[in-house]
Amino acid sequence: MDPYSAEGELINIHNHFHQGQYQEVVDFDTSAFSTENAIPAQVLVLRARIALGQAKDVLAQVKGKPEPDLEVLGAYAQYDLGEVDASLKTVEKLATSAADNVTVQIIGGTILQAAGKSDDALALLSQHQGSLEAVALIVQIHLHQNRTDLAVKEVAAARRWAQDSLLVNLAESWVGVRVGGEKYQQAFYVYEELAQAPATASLKSLVSQAVCELHLGRLEEAQIALEQALSKDPQYAEAIANLLVLNTVSGKDDSQYLKSLKEADPKHRLLVDLEEKSALFDRAAQKYSAKVSS
Repeated sequence: MDPYSAEGELINIHNHFHQGQYQEVVDFDTSAFSTENAIPAQVLVLRARIALGQAKDVLAQVKGKPEPDLEVLGAYAQYDLGEVDASLKTVEKLATSAADNVTVQIIGGTILQAAGKSDDALALLSQHQGSLEAVALIVQIHLHQNRTDLAVKEVAAARRWAQDSLLVNLAESWVGVRVGGEKYQQAFYVYEELAQAPATASLKSLVSQAVCELHLGRLEEAQIALEQALSKDPQYAEAIANLLVLNTVSGKDDSQYLKSLKEADPKHRLLVDLEEKSALFDRAAQKYSAKVSS
């Protein structure tokens, strides 16, 4: 039996993780899991701890462990801590010696993509044998590459064998937000259901709902969802970034959220993008600067 299927024993902890409910994953009672699912459950718990900012503790826990699952998690913790070269060295070694390990595929693919090695990430992830998380990562990479056509095909293929899985619904929603049109509303329904149900609500689902509201032109509703996320965590960078976008779209003063985002996450991709575009504008403006002749 697939442990992640509706009847599998990992389904609840797995869904908690992908719903962004990381503390629920850490607090999950895994003592009753079968021996064969002990490592997959531990992997989810350690990944959740990294997501919660506990990478240093995770690295100390897995250091020296010979299992590929734990070794690649150590590399993930290193990457999160800024030890990029050491992390990539471990991933490249495991991509050769343990490429059939699903945790190596998923975590290794994540690290390679984050390091800008998209082709290597796809090569590793493509070796999966029915892993929906590998499919989801492949979809994200294709979207990052602006290959929406390939992302659409990947989701359609997964839908044929995974049916109504949470990860397939999420992947389809990511693609929908990129495609636009009526797909915005379809993605909204998925995120709204997750965000508003107490059992599945998380910061991630609230922000995702708000992004769909923004695309649909429902600015007031988007603001409510983002403020709800900030009430749970005032330093949540994704909520701040989207409030910055919302204020800009609304023509309101965005200086407050710009300052807050710089404090919460100085290297946030929105700030990096703004800095790059500002520099490009300045260089372009210099070509057209006024020249005064005597």
